[in-house]
Amino acid sequence: MDSVSVPNKEEPLLNSEESPTIRSKKRRQQAWETSVDIYAAQCDKCQKWRVISTQEEFEEIRSKLSTDPFHCNRKPDTSCEDPADINFDATRTWVIDKPDLPKTPKGFKRTLVLRKDYSKMDVYYYTPLGKKMRTRNEVAAFLKDNPEYKDLSPDDFRFTTPKVVEETIPPNSFVAAKSSSSASSNRQKQKKLREADEKPTSSDSES
Repeated sequence: MDSVSVPNKEEPLLNSEESPTIRSKKRRQQAWETSVDIYAAQCDKCQKWRVISTQEEFEEIRSKLSTDPFHCNRKPDTSCEDPADINFDATRTWVIDKPDLPKTPKGFKRTLVLRKDYSKMDVYYYTPLGKKMRTRNEVAAFLKDNPEYKDLSPDDFRFTTPKVVEETIPPNSFVAAKSSSSASSNRQKQKKLREADEKPTSSDSES
């Protein structure tokens, strides 16, 4: 299973992304717009999570995950006997990427941006010229206008969004509050239904 973790907004991280590159808010605002601080991959044997040093390495692992599962020994000087690099818990917000997505074409940059309400992540591509592409149609138009990229096709660019793990969303976020409110409302409805079932009704003979 491939994963990308995103730090909780209340938690100021100082350094390092399946191997993380942890960025402070100031660093995150530089160059590429992205919410990702740590990339991680889960070992297919021991199920431990290993931090992946670069986005390029992460995408290489992800692109072949079904046919070439990740194992701890893929990292230098690492085995299943070693403690996990990172724990899958709510100390940071996690998003799970889909396996087998193609690697970003050379010279382009794929970024993930978490919405403020934690509802989902948006996927963008940046061209070697710095142009931001938001949709497959924009990719197709760019490739058509730039014949030097004739060897590429829109299929090489995927806007498939990772799934935000609800259990790791900060409790004070909009999505968490909405989910909690919905659960509370459902409990109240169930309680009213139970009370209605238990309430005695008058028979005709009593009237």
